[in-house]
Amino acid sequence: DMSEYMQSTPLYDAKIMPKDLLTITVSATDPEAVKPFNLTVPSMTTGTSTYSQPSLQAYLVDNNGQINFPVIGLITLSGLTKSEAEQKVTGLLSKYLKEQPVVTVKFVNYKISVIGEVARPNTFTIVNEKVNIFEALAMAGDMTIWGKRENVKIIREDVSGNKKVVVLNLNDPSVIYSPFYYLQQNDVVYVEPNETKAKNSEIGSATSLWLSGTSILISIATLLINVLK
Repeated sequence: DMSEYMQSTPLYDAKIMPKDLLTITVSATDPEAVKPFNLTVPSMTTGTSTYSQPSLQAYLVDNNGQINFPVIGLITLSGLTKSEAEQKVTGLLSKYLKEQPVVTVKFVNYKISVIGEVARPNTFTIVNEKVNIFEALAMAGDMTIWGKRENVKIIREDVSGNKKVVVLNLNDPSVIYSPFYYLQQNDVVYVEPNETKAKNSEIGSATSLWLSGTSILISIATLLINVLK
C-alpha cells in the first residue's frame, strides 16, 4: 500500500561526510562563556580602520570523519545528521559550561553538479541542504529535447571514497521512492544524449573533417596553380 510506504519513509536529512565544510555556532546568555568555542576569522585592521567584521571559521571534516573542536579536541561527526551533530556537541560542552548552550551546525559546501544534455550545466550550492533529482534538473534549466529521461545517471562518492553510478528512469512514477531521489552533497547528475543527438554529433564531426580536408586540398591546388604559372 503506497500510503503506508509514504508514512514509513522518514523525511530526508543530509548526513555529514568527510571533506564537508561546517560552521558550528555555540550561543548562550553569557557570550563570554561560549567565546572559546566559536572559531572566528579575525577582522583585518589597520590603525583605527576595520575592513571586515569577524566571521565564523569553517571546520573541514577529515578523512576519518572528525573535526578538531576548540578545547574539546577531536569529535567524530561523519554519518551524523545536523541535528545529531548538534546534540553531540551540546553533550560534550556540558562539562565546560554552567548552562546548556544552543549549538547550530550548518553545511558550507553543500553542492551538486548537473552536466550533459541540460540547458545550463553548472554546479549549484544548495542552501537548505535538501534537493531532489527534479529540482536539480530545474536549476539547470531542465533537459534539452535530446536528453534521455529514462537513463539519468547519478555519480556518488561514499565515505570511503568509493564511487557509485546509479541510473534513474524519470519516466517511472516510482522514482520518487528511490533512495537516490534526494541528492547528497557532491553528487553529479549526468544526462545522456539520445541516439539522434549522438548520431548528429558524429555526422557533424565527420562533415567538419571533410570540409576541412576539402579546404586544405583547394588551398594546395591554388598554390600549385600560382607556382606553375
